[in-house]
Amino acid sequence: MNLPAVAIVGLGATEFSKNSGRSEMQLACEAAHAAVQDSGLTGSDIDGMATFSMDNNWEIEIHRQIGGQELRFFARTEFGGGGALGPFAHAVSAIQTGQCQAAIIYRAMNERSGLRFGSGEIMNMNTLNPDMIHFSHYFPTGFMTPAAWIAMCTRRYMHKYGATSEDFGRIAVSMRDFAASNPAAFFYQQPLTLEQHQQSKLIADPLRLFDCCQESDGAVAFVVTSLERARDLPNTPVEIASVRQCAVPASRQITPFYHADIAHFPEFDALSCDLFRRADTAPNELDFACLYDHFTPAILPQLEAFGFCAPGEAADFVKDGHISRGGKLPVNTNGGQLGEAYIHGLNGIAEVVRQMRGTSANQLERSDQALVTAGAGVPTGAAILRKQA
Repeated sequence: MNLPAVAIVGLGATEFSKNSGRSEMQLACEAAHAAVQDSGLTGSDIDGMATFSMDNNWEIEIHRQIGGQELRFFARTEFGGGGALGPFAHAVSAIQTGQCQAAIIYRAMNERSGLRFGSGEIMNMNTLNPDMIHFSHYFPTGFMTPAAWIAMCTRRYMHKYGATSEDFGRIAVSMRDFAASNPAAFFYQQPLTLEQHQQSKLIADPLRLFDCCQESDGAVAFVVTSLERARDLPNTPVEIASVRQCAVPASRQITPFYHADIAHFPEFDALSCDLFRRADTAPNELDFACLYDHFTPAILPQLEAFGFCAPGEAADFVKDGHISRGGKLPVNTNGGQLGEAYIHGLNGIAEVVRQMRGTSANQLERSDQALVTAGAGVPTGAAILRKQA
């Protein structure tokens, strides 16, 4: 059975800041309204909504605010940044099966002026919540932040493959280079040197300040519909050629300490081959990637899992300049979550759309196919996006 192709046709985003000065609902409505306007559709055309379970904004209210009529489909995805591609998987399935015709995907957050994920605060006080039961093993010892948890996996990767803090620094420098020439980025016109990275304070050994993503306020939204319908709309359609989610038996909420080898993220290993098969493409046919960069070391096992280099070779791949400006696989040309903003990965997907439309601040010569990933160290997902004529 040949299912209809689905494409991103609308994109909307607020500014990214450390204090938005307005509610998360207002941010969500601003981004959603902008995405609808950008798509060439109207609010009454939108009959589907998909977002993160952590988003605080009711889809029915956003739908009402943009002028929606009947809402036929709505869904949410768990696991924070690991759910960044989940809403796309839901929307694609809903459109392909006729549950809705056009859907908005959104994420709005005051993650700097409101609840800061890096602070170690407990986000759910329900003692029967699976996350709280799990975290109860770590929090009493002070082991209670994402930086500390990823630092543990990073130490194992360093021990196994000989990676160094300077290898992580090169990733930070590359992301900041792209951010410095992106007017939408928080670190616009603020490049970073390897020396500055190495001199920055330790957050959770071996992670330094500039190994950690930002805490940001802002919102991003997309409109998706069938590729057939997209061809009659004003923007270059960005086809969702393949999208997958994945959890394995040992998966946890950003405490991935139960895998056989904590130097890797087995969720990416498990979904990689199927993702490329479904898109009928291969790693060497991709032009660029937007990889989830909550922490710099997470880039290395992702490069390996998706076949851009062999296990243990990612640090050299980065050192040779392949992920940087002018490299053979530019990564996070918007500056990523390290340099542009942290909006749970959706701003990275927005950058793929801009590259394929030819409107990126760091426009590549060729941007026909790209890989985008969700959070590393959690049940996660990935997608291959493709520009359509």
